[in-house]
Amino acid sequence: MLRKIIEIDEELCNGCGKCVLGCAEGALRIIDGKARVVSDTYCDGLGACIGECPTGALRIIEREAAPFDETAAERHLAEKELPILPCGCPSTQIQTFETVSVCRAENRPVDIGEMGGESSLTHWPVQIRLIPASAPFLKGADLLVLADCSAVAFPTLHRDLIEGKVVMMGCPKFDDVRDYIGKFADIFRTADIKSVTTVVMEVPCCAGLPMVVKKGMEAADKEIPMEEVLLSTRGKILKRSQKIR
Repeated sequence: MLRKIIEIDEELCNGCGKCVLGCAEGALRIIDGKARVVSDTYCDGLGACIGECPTGALRIIEREAAPFDETAAERHLAEKELPILPCGCPSTQIQTFETVSVCRAENRPVDIGEMGGESSLTHWPVQIRLIPASAPFLKGADLLVLADCSAVAFPTLHRDLIEGKVVMMGCPKFDDVRDYIGKFADIFRTADIKSVTTVVMEVPCCAGLPMVVKKGMEAADKEIPMEEVLLSTRGKILKRSQKIR
């Protein structure tokens, strides 16, 4: 049928995601850095998203399109696996990625160049404060809890630590430790975590991160295998220790 519907000018779209928040029907998604209409049936053509666009990339046009289906839109919102988190930032959409495992010859280290720029990260977001306990990638996961600075210091982070793990990053010096403890407690109660590896720097402010994780386990009344990795400020592993809480 001929009806009004949203059109997006890709040249003008900067991928900010404000229109995604402005669309109550969930018809828009940021894909490959640009806003896209997920399905014509989810777009009511009223243009509530237009006022959210800072670049003028959205407009209402009239073209042949499937009719708006309110029931389908509601079902889409209910079933959508990539909700926008309460902070309202489109970059915090829960996402899972396919990764390419790096094959290693026996007893031979892999040169970073051999990885071809592939990331071992399997999900988004990665900040502790932004990951809900209900995130699907947490189910049965091996957690890698990184102090923020360790990601910069350790040169082969993806190859040697991230591969096969779910990453959670934070800073116990600048963030609220009580919030961290509550977050980990919720995760340990609900996500059936298999193991935890904490990675911290040798500086004093990092020392609290493993303790935060342990207190989260205590609050959840869980005992989960845990490894602690200590890095020097030059990115060398100074110590690795494994323990049960």
